[in-house]
Amino acid sequence: MTSQKTQQSTESAQSPENNARRSLLNGLWLILSGLALAEIAWLIVSFLRPLKSKVSSGQHAAIIDAGPADRFIPNTVTAFPRGRFYLACLEDGGFLALSRRCTHLGCTVPWDPGKAQFACPCHASVFDIRGDVIQSPAPRALDRFIVSIENNRVIVDTSRPIQRSAFHKEQVVYK
Repeated sequence: MTSQKTQQSTESAQSPENNARRSLLNGLWLILSGLALAEIAWLIVSFLRPLKSKVSSGQHAAIIDAGPADRFIPNTVTAFPRGRFYLACLEDGGFLALSRRCTHLGCTVPWDPGKAQFACPCHASVFDIRGDVIQSPAPRALDRFIVSIENNRVIVDTSRPIQRSAFHKEQVVYK
């Protein structure tokens, strides 16, 4: 009797209906595994690929009137979220507009007034008030924007960030 039950169960397990079901389930598992691997690969590639700057592509490009030059106190930094930049009023009263994007991987770099520095929350790069790298992994200084003084008003052109390796005195604009 036992051998008869074993023979019946072996026959039913090898029936064409069960084989088709197994093939279907194996195919579904294969498809789901492929989709999971494709998603993981996409995440890795998108993490490693540098971010495209919306400012440099013109989507947020603008000429921004930052306000009267007299309004800015020397040795301070003012954030302009609309223009995605910081306006640094240096110790000697000169102006420098800096990008808010870290030059390492493009994270937004907040200004820390207590430490008088920009500190990247993503990978710990640190920049001084002029945008120079104090602590790597950032490979270069923060990008800057063109600043002009017109009728005692500070005007910043955010249409095109300017890459730079370090701060130079010629980058500062005075009233």
